[in-house]
Amino acid sequence: MRIDIVTLLPELIRSPFEASILKRAIEKGIVEVHMHDLRKYGLNAYNQVDDYQYGGGAGMVMMIEPLDKLIHELKAQRDYDEVIYMTPDGETLNQGMANHLSLKENIMIICGHYKGIDERARMLFVTKEISIGDYVLSGGELGAAVLCDSLIRLIPGVISDETSALTDSFQDGLLAPPVYTRPADYKGMKVPEILLSGNTKAIDQWREDQAYQRTQQRRPDLLNED
Repeated sequence: MRIDIVTLLPELIRSPFEASILKRAIEKGIVEVHMHDLRKYGLNAYNQVDDYQYGGGAGMVMMIEPLDKLIHELKAQRDYDEVIYMTPDGETLNQGMANHLSLKENIMIICGHYKGIDERARMLFVTKEISIGDYVLSGGELGAAVLCDSLIRLIPGVISDETSALTDSFQDGLLAPPVYTRPADYKGMKVPEILLSGNTKAIDQWREDQAYQRTQQRRPDLLNED
């Protein structure tokens, strides 16, 4: 997979890809992540990338011309399965969306700033708009990093135990059940006996029951029960 990120602040988004699972995925050659500084495509001697919005009102708008130049340059080199714009009014990111996007080959992510990008850029280039929640950030970079992490970790070979990602919360529509590790007894707090039994079938059933109960208590909206 290749991910091209269009940003005004490449230094802000670079650090998540220099550590942990994302770094290893890049070093293994499983994924390529490239940052593209939009200011290099800005207008005039000041590399202008934003301007006042028509109709008045507070806040600046990212101009279409710099985006057009950069996106056309990238598209001339490869075809993109999705051109994603990170925006608060996009579709909320969930596990199903991450699963779907993890199967793509080439993705471009546009990080907005200020009041957003000129609507014509959304109409011309964007194929999918994504939000990571009902709140506003200073820019799309942190949202783009969250999106990249959520889908890269699903690509075969990124996580050493690939079944681990398949048992995460939301994969089956439920929250993950409680998990325990050594010691079996810590200050009187004991691991449930069923997990020490070695009875795989019974353990699986316990985890399924616990996942359902936890979802019912914490996220009943996920169950869609009448």
